[in-house]
Amino acid sequence: MRQVLLRVLLPLVALYGLMIALGLFVTKVADGWWPFTVEDRVNESLEAARSGPLTAGSLVFSTIADTWSVIGVCTLAVLILLVTRRPWREPLFLACAVAAQAVIFFLTTLAIDRHRPAVEHMDVSPPTSSFPSGHTSAAATLYCGLALLFALRSTSRRWETIVWTVFVLIPVGVALTRLYRGMHHPSDVIGSFVNAAACLTIMYHGILRWRGAPAPRPAEERRPVSLASVRG
Repeated sequence: MRQVLLRVLLPLVALYGLMIALGLFVTKVADGWWPFTVEDRVNESLEAARSGPLTAGSLVFSTIADTWSVIGVCTLAVLILLVTRRPWREPLFLACAVAAQAVIFFLTTLAIDRHRPAVEHMDVSPPTSSFPSGHTSAAATLYCGLALLFALRSTSRRWETIVWTVFVLIPVGVALTRLYRGMHHPSDVIGSFVNAAACLTIMYHGILRWRGAPAPRPAEERRPVSLASVRG
């Protein structure tokens, strides 16, 4: 429990403090600073560029990153990892990272009150603030987490590189989609990537790479056991 506290819970508390600090900086301190002063122009430009095919594509990316899709894909991935007899740390790492980002995201939206962009919203706005983007945070954590697990066991085959690249690009598509659909400011999705990257890093070191056993003693400290000492 002490290791869980030090390696997982305390870093998550620190991450929550960081997200609150970022949210307050964006909304209270730097609201009139460049480049935050041109964020509305980005959303307005994307609104002006809307078209049928782009809107259809944005709906696909937005749907695969909604709450139920993320839960479904994460559950399926965890089950596959368990069935294929992967080390138990891998499914635990993925599930905990996705859950952690959701908690940090939700608590941050409760503390940071930011209005959504002043453009037409193509989705129903949930009762949370604009900072950070929940879709982007969830997609980045889930699919980059899968990419990490895949890369750790990759043999550098061409098809494996393609799969790894697709996993990494999905969150980028989701982030652009949330901007295109008028649901978030650019700084919202940047904050989401910070949340996702931090949760993956914390769970990587706290679960995936922690062995929980004392390091072996150096060779010079190991004394050979003689036959005489055994008999004596």
